[in-house]
Amino acid sequence: MEKEIGIEVFLTKGDGIKGKIKSKPEDFIVEEIPIYPRPSYGKYVIVRIKSRNWETNRLIERIASHLKISSNSIGYAGIKDKRAVKCQLMSLPADITKIKDVKIPDVKIEVLYKSSTPLYSGKLIGNRFYIIIRNVEGGEERIKKIMREIEEMQFIPNFFGIQRFGISRPITHIVGKYLLKNEIEKAIMTYVANPIKGENEESYKARKFLEDTKDFSEALKIYPKNLVFERRIIEYLAKNPGEWKNALFKLPRNLIRIFIHAYQSYLFNKILSLRIKKGFPLNEAIEGDIVIPWEKEMIIQSYDGIVVNRTNIDKVNKMIKKEKCFPSAPIVGYNFI
Repeated sequence: MEKEIGIEVFLTKGDGIKGKIKSKPEDFIVEEIPIYPRPSYGKYVIVRIKSRNWETNRLIERIASHLKISSNSIGYAGIKDKRAVKCQLMSLPADITKIKDVKIPDVKIEVLYKSSTPLYSGKLIGNRFYIIIRNVEGGEERIKKIMREIEEMQFIPNFFGIQRFGISRPITHIVGKYLLKNEIEKAIMTYVANPIKGENEESYKARKFLEDTKDFSEALKIYPKNLVFERRIIEYLAKNPGEWKNALFKLPRNLIRIFIHAYQSYLFNKILSLRIKKGFPLNEAIEGDIVIPWEKEMIIQSYDGIVVNRTNIDKVNKMIKKEKCFPSAPIVGYNFI
């Protein structure tokens, strides 16, 4: 599966410890380390949301429905894993009283303050994880040996993990690629059909039926109710055959962005894999690299980065040794050269 998302190498040579994560949501706890918007008398209410076993986009849709606002107007810093316990900030353009009245199973909403600035993707320092791995092999000594091996490396490659692409269906980057190529029909069919072995049996059969027949009316009758966004597209195409572009926009805007971001992440993983294959170092810069300055508190000072050339490479590598910056790979996008 790793190769499918651009992770083509492993840095360590020994065997892993196997085991299983996410046997239950409480085994995977994620807490945002946020950059708080400035408090003011604005129209946005900043809330802290703790949720269990909720996919971010579906949670946003549910909150929007309760508040009778557009899901596109809800701001957040990042998408979180579904099968987990999450704590994250959101900005809601709604009345505080109405927000306090929202009741959703396995979701707790805490009102913090008002702001004129909404949250947006990436507006956070990072995430803090508490992870339990069950049924591991090798014992304590084996684990300690692996930890020592990792510690000796100083730097480890920060690949985008499987959750960026879909844990049971790692296809978001493929959808993003088709969108960028303006192949909307292929993008939609990859998302709503395209059965993958290992996913829920009911979902697999429904997707296989649609892939084989392209009968959207009949597919709507058998698609599981929990596939909310897929059903939304299928219902539209059943009534409006061939209107692929309009069908796409039945999805939340932030979900469409996720497809594009996933393809960017795939390309990043490919670049990082190639760097390791060619034997280029991870803990020092080479000409052509981009380095990101940061403070000791792990606050990134500039996301634009510094391009390394022959005139500044010695200074940059001194900064890396002092932990004042770190090498990065480019996120390919519209302003990438």
